[in-house]
Amino acid sequence: MTSSDAAAHGHPDRSTVRSLLRLWPYVRPVRARWFAAAFVAVVASCLSLVFPLILKWMVDGPVTGHDPAGVWLGALYLLLLGIAEAGLFGLRRWLVARPLAGVEAGMRADLYRHLQRLPVAFHDRWASGQLLSRATTDLMLVRMFLAFPLTFLLVNGVTILAGISIMLAQQWTLGLVLLAPAVPVMIVCWFFERRYAEVARRAQDQVGDLTTVVEESVLGIRIIKGFGRHRSQARAFRELSRTLRGTELVKARLLASIWGVIVTLPEFAIGAALVLGTVQVADGRLSAGTLVAFLSTALALRWPVDSIGFLLAMSQEAATATERYFEVMRATPESDGTAAAVAPAAPPATGTSTGTGTGTGTSTSTSTSTDSDSDSDSDNDSDSGLRFHGVEFRYPDAPADTPPVLARIDLHVRSGESMALVGATGSGKTTLTALVPRLHEVTSGRITLDGRDITRMPREELRELVAVAFEEPTLFSATVGENVLMGAPESAGREELDRALAVAQADFAHTLPQGTATQVGEQGLSLSGGQRQRLALARAVVGRPRFLVLDDPLSALDVHTEAAVEAALRRVLAETTALIVAHRPSTVLLADRVALISDGRITAVGTHHELLRTHAEYAHLMSGTEEDGR
Repeated sequence: MTSSDAAAHGHPDRSTVRSLLRLWPYVRPVRARWFAAAFVAVVASCLSLVFPLILKWMVDGPVTGHDPAGVWLGALYLLLLGIAEAGLFGLRRWLVARPLAGVEAGMRADLYRHLQRLPVAFHDRWASGQLLSRATTDLMLVRMFLAFPLTFLLVNGVTILAGISIMLAQQWTLGLVLLAPAVPVMIVCWFFERRYAEVARRAQDQVGDLTTVVEESVLGIRIIKGFGRHRSQARAFRELSRTLRGTELVKARLLASIWGVIVTLPEFAIGAALVLGTVQVADGRLSAGTLVAFLSTALALRWPVDSIGFLLAMSQEAATATERYFEVMRATPESDGTAAAVAPAAPPATGTSTGTGTGTGTSTSTSTSTDSDSDSDSDNDSDSGLRFHGVEFRYPDAPADTPPVLARIDLHVRSGESMALVGATGSGKTTLTALVPRLHEVTSGRITLDGRDITRMPREELRELVAVAFEEPTLFSATVGENVLMGAPESAGREELDRALAVAQADFAHTLPQGTATQVGEQGLSLSGGQRQRLALARAVVGRPRFLVLDDPLSALDVHTEAAVEAALRRVLAETTALIVAHRPSTVLLADRVALISDGRITAVGTHHELLRTHAEYAHLMSGTEEDGR
């Protein structure tokens, strides 16, 4: 998902207050300290309004009466008030720093947990940089809002009201002069809020795009260097940076505009009040001390008034950051337990139609005869193993009029049997294997393991039964041992690790600098493709899974290593039920039977030699791989 896609999730007519109120569940546990901090800040800010009153007493009293002792006493009062104000603001910061850092950490942890539970289809749509920016920059903006703008919008509001009350009590005519800019300032703030919210959202989405480009460039640095594309990548980065810079400048211009209005109008009002007050002092209608106190109060209110602009700006950025955070949190996760997420299952086919789809000619006779054998098994045998019952699948965001990726898949991998899945590129092999551990949900039909519908099983239990090795092996920034043991129960130890490495012919791990404790680095790029693939295979077999799904697990291995892995893998396959995506005859020969998939349909099932004799498409696929191998 790019910035334009992400922006489409926003609500142009959204309420800033309503967006920010969604943070309350996270703030509730620390509300006592936050309210205490806000109260302390209000008291500290209101103390600043006592300064003008002391000045009034000093001017009208000790200064006018030429009393040096009184002046020193007044100075002592001012010093003590200043120390008290500074101490209270320090106490406020201490009260909020730790709990609000905890709020940020809690929100980040919730986001990470939620991302782990979201379906693969969600991650296919969203750019990683957009998710990363929500977990870092956006949550930092939220924490800053809770720590500063939220508190000081309240503090400054109370201070302004108290200051205006004091000024009106001292001299109501001068107070009305200072209140004159209030209406135009509020109108400007209203326009600013709506415009700034839109620009702030655009800037935050563009930060997500920029993060995506940086992440892709780092992960794909070998491709960039190998093809000499650093200049084009740099141009793309500069374009995005320039776009973001332009958006930030728009934000700066908006902030400068409102700040200019908020600062200028009150300054004119203070100037007018100064002139009018001076005239009144000259006429004897106002004491000099009252004028000094009045102007001092007005100057004390400059900061609360001037800060309105950037406090509103920070609030808008926090509101858009909150929206972006909850856009992800609103996404429906995979259910923790059982789910009826698919259409009602088609009843198991009987007779000759239990076979494997709608192939014609030779393929039909092959599949029919083969599956008729399976239908003659006992009831227990027909329910055991891995079985697809009329399975169809289309991607959730695919147009309704497009054909399904998989259509009417009827396939039975008997208990203890290994079945190879063969087909041309794009025929649906990988998609079919992803349905078994429920990385994707079937659109209709059902899949059973030993007679149990996988949608009726808790995901945790399902993924303990089914182990997967993908064609593109993914390793994490951890040790070799930690990467492999991800596929095993927590109690697994050295014995299971060594066995899995032996099966995958990954004994090279013992020769690494720190053996299996060696850090493999991000994505495992410090290892060769074949080494990564063998470690991924070891991860799949380490837990002795009941069902094993292998997506072309030997594609990156040389001929000799492949032969050694196959010899060891045969012993593993004898103890499990396996579905293996295969492209090479050597991998196909690991399986007891072969299923041919074409255009999302199973068109034939049989042994390797049967399909070579009876099915032209299969013979063509195998002859092509044999020629490639030679």
